[in-house]
Amino acid sequence: MVSMEKDGLRAATQEAGAVDLLLIRHGESEGNVAATEARLAGAEVINVPARDADVNLSGTGQEQAKALGSALARIAEEFRPDAVVSSPYARARQTAEIAVEAANWPLAVRTDERLRDRELGILDRLTRLGVEARFPEEAERRLWLGKLYYRPPGGESWADVALRIRSVLAELNNLGTGHRVMVVCHDAVILLFRYVLEGMSEKELLDLAAGTSVLNASITRYVRPSGAGPWKLESFNVADHLAEHGVTITEHAGDASVHPQ
Repeated sequence: MVSMEKDGLRAATQEAGAVDLLLIRHGESEGNVAATEARLAGAEVINVPARDADVNLSGTGQEQAKALGSALARIAEEFRPDAVVSSPYARARQTAEIAVEAANWPLAVRTDERLRDRELGILDRLTRLGVEARFPEEAERRLWLGKLYYRPPGGESWADVALRIRSVLAELNNLGTGHRVMVVCHDAVILLFRYVLEGMSEKELLDLAAGTSVLNASITRYVRPSGAGPWKLESFNVADHLAEHGVTITEHAGDASVHPQ
């Protein structure tokens, strides 16, 4: 078992790092459903049932988390994660807890605030139409700067989130050789893990974001057998386990307008 403090990945510095990293997007949330409904209805405001940190999984999201756990249970014991760390946001934490229980893994789910979703500041709960109607100057500035560098007032840019991820990865590099870690987080966070781990350029990241939706309860895996050096992408955005268990595969993407214009 990896030695960790109760709030996440913080651990004593050792000589080498983790060898296996599973990145899981949370199951479908009530917020995902509300955002899609608002967009289809042409509404300006998303009728979310709680603040972002407290939005729960939908019924479908709970079924997705159980199917994820069934898939994780098939991992041979010697290749299973010895640590599960989640965003503290309810939808991610619930996904991790349901999946670990379904997999029958004897692991506690830890949380780490650095894995939380991007904070939207004054644009929170607004659709793209809502931003354009209520904050036209911000809509124009967002188009001008692009997704990586645009920071809404009171919120974060993707570059800000990438800094959080670099901090998490620095600790993964000091866990000790042989450790395997599962991280449960959010779609933008997974894309930014790819950006950092693969040394992508801004254009490569935004091309990926424009053409790819990270599926709910999907699995992305990185490996590095030596525990040092660069990570290798083994698989990305895999959701076959959901179809296998007869669970709906859901695609709730963010704004596809990500490149600077």
